[in-house]
Amino acid sequence: MPFFYPNWTNDFWRVMGLLFHDDKDWFAVPSEKRFDIDKVREFCRTQRIALYDTACEVRRLKDNASDKFLEVVTPTDIPALADRIPQCDALVTTGQKATDVIVSTFGCSQPAMCGNTPLVINGRQLSFWRMPSTSRAYPLPLARKAEAYRSLFDF
Repeated sequence: MPFFYPNWTNDFWRVMGLLFHDDKDWFAVPSEKRFDIDKVREFCRTQRIALYDTACEVRRLKDNASDKFLEVVTPTDIPALADRIPQCDALVTTGQKATDVIVSTFGCSQPAMCGNTPLVINGRQLSFWRMPSTSRAYPLPLARKAEAYRSLFDF
């Protein structure tokens, strides 16, 4: 995929549109069921948001998109990634599987949903946030997802 959360049925870009532009369709291409990759890239660049997977190699145990049936074969080297982004001060997960990877990698405690806990990576203190999934399979209305994510940003 050319960018994160490209699936039209995932609400991540709608949440960002609501939070930053008060418009759930801000990142949508008019009259098409897809998100505008140029708007997504510009947004991430200007807001200084980096997106990455917690695993570099996974195996789907069933033929569906559920993380419940996802086996992490090779986790991402988060410490090396963090070294490449020295200005990063928060790590945010948007699903239980990603949260589990961070907890097992660093031996830290799992934050409460919509909460954060301290995380030390290579001697640097970050805030580790656990946010609700933006998948439509997660039973939370779009407006409530946006409210949950509001705590991450200074509004």
